[in-house]
Amino acid sequence: MKRYWFLPLIFLGLFLAIWMARDTLPQKPLQPRIVSPQAMDENMDLAGGPERKVRGFPKRKILDLTSMFPDLFIDSGPREEKLVALTFDDGPDDIFTPQFLDVLKEKNVKATFFIIGKRAEGFPEVMKRIYAESHFVGNHTWSHPNLVKLPLEKVKEEVLKTDRLLQSYSKGSDEDMKIFRSPYGSIDPERVKLIGKLGYKIIAWNVDSLDWKGLSAEEVKTNVLENVTNGSIILQHSAGGTGEDLSGSVKALPQIIDVLRKEGFKFVTITELLEEK
Repeated sequence: MKRYWFLPLIFLGLFLAIWMARDTLPQKPLQPRIVSPQAMDENMDLAGGPERKVRGFPKRKILDLTSMFPDLFIDSGPREEKLVALTFDDGPDDIFTPQFLDVLKEKNVKATFFIIGKRAEGFPEVMKRIYAESHFVGNHTWSHPNLVKLPLEKVKEEVLKTDRLLQSYSKGSDEDMKIFRSPYGSIDPERVKLIGKLGYKIIAWNVDSLDWKGLSAEEVKTNVLENVTNGSIILQHSAGGTGEDLSGSVKALPQIIDVLRKEGFKFVTITELLEEK
């Protein structure tokens, strides 16, 4: 054994050499930095305030307006077929909207995006992608105010300003139907009539993911899947207000699509859904 007395010294030398060279060894690649939604320019924020502070209007308001204006105010499609429409509010942004688009592209699903005009103006490349990938686009006002707190003339201005911008993107398309969704779902009969006169159908929803609460993927998935029926219009958000985290909604989307497809549902845009009514 005495012949091998030098072996521990060799091992010790190797250890010290590796230790001293540790800073030059290849490092595990860093994960991409996740940009916080708080990084969005304040000029792009929701004029009426974050969803979490404004939402809470009674669901019966939607049901009453559906009964009062059955051809104008719509919260679901036909009950006879297994059709479902995914809709995304408050975009575009360059944080969450591209992630939702990635999932939709991978799953070969066309959805409907209700667009805030000033954000469309601020993120033109994302808007181009939405159109290029054949999703349908609806009007969600210019700045996302609470419409019931605005004079009618201001409501009209919010809608038409966004309308002009969206038309600049959709030139040459055959998309004739104009659809509108009110920020926070907050609207009254007087404003329904006004927006109807501007040529729009007003689209509500009957399945709310509540993703604006910053829920986990499992919570978003449960909120959607437990409430979907034939003709459902599902509400998610492709961008948020200051501090709103939609990562749970992004993670839930592929699972929602897979489960509903397995159950026999077909994904359609809002216009396709309404054509079946």
